[in-house]
Amino acid sequence: MTSEAGRGGKAHRPPERRTQLNEAGASALTGIRSRAPAEPAAPEGVEDETPHYHGHRERLRARLREAGQGALADYELLELILFRAIPRRDVKPLAKSLIARFGSFGEVIAADPGRLAGIEGMSAGAISEFKIVEAAAQRFAKGAVKKRLPLGSWSEVIDYCRTSMAFEGRESFRILFLDKKNGLIADEVQGLGTVDHTPVYPREVMRRALELSATAIVLVHNHPSGDPTPSTQDIKMTLDIIAIAKSLGVAVHDHIIVGRNGHASLKGMRLI
Repeated sequence: MTSEAGRGGKAHRPPERRTQLNEAGASALTGIRSRAPAEPAAPEGVEDETPHYHGHRERLRARLREAGQGALADYELLELILFRAIPRRDVKPLAKSLIARFGSFGEVIAADPGRLAGIEGMSAGAISEFKIVEAAAQRFAKGAVKKRLPLGSWSEVIDYCRTSMAFEGRESFRILFLDKKNGLIADEVQGLGTVDHTPVYPREVMRRALELSATAIVLVHNHPSGDPTPSTQDIKMTLDIIAIAKSLGVAVHDHIIVGRNGHASLKGMRLI
């Protein structure tokens, strides 16, 4: 009997045979794939490699939002400011070292930029952030004074003077010029001095009062030592100004001395 192949034709495989071969090939391919090297697994502890201060920053912000600034220590408020200038570093040690060096939140914010730059870790951007906060605090306090409150509500003036001057490293002398309703006409620094002295010229003070048509003034200066107790020279200078002002119809309501440890009112102390 002659086969199909013998007559030059191609051999014909039964369909079931092809199916068996396909299944065997698929099985072999599966075996090859199963022996291929697996994808490298993610290293253990990846989450632990995230800097711990990331969560700390958000927790601190949340505490400020929910409980207010009273719930934060001075160094924590500094941290919140430093976050903006130093984004990828734990700033808690820096904030604590600033408090240790200068004493308080207010003293850090008002510190001379040169002294701040001497602290390891302080960048130019961080110093700028501090100065922005200082300027904002002064502007806010001055806004309360500009409400033209009567002189009997003098706590706002004290707050403003302390915010503006209490933490400065050298003496400065400023004058608040008032109208007849005790509204603020102008707030001007009349002189800058050394750590313990500022030259004041009574006639120049009165010349400026007349230029502004002020009917009353409040004298203010700071004591960088922190102790606001008036000196003998402070009292004498105030009396000299009062004498000239009286002859020109200008009242001197008070002379306030501010320092880190509080303030002193010469009028309240019955020294004028």
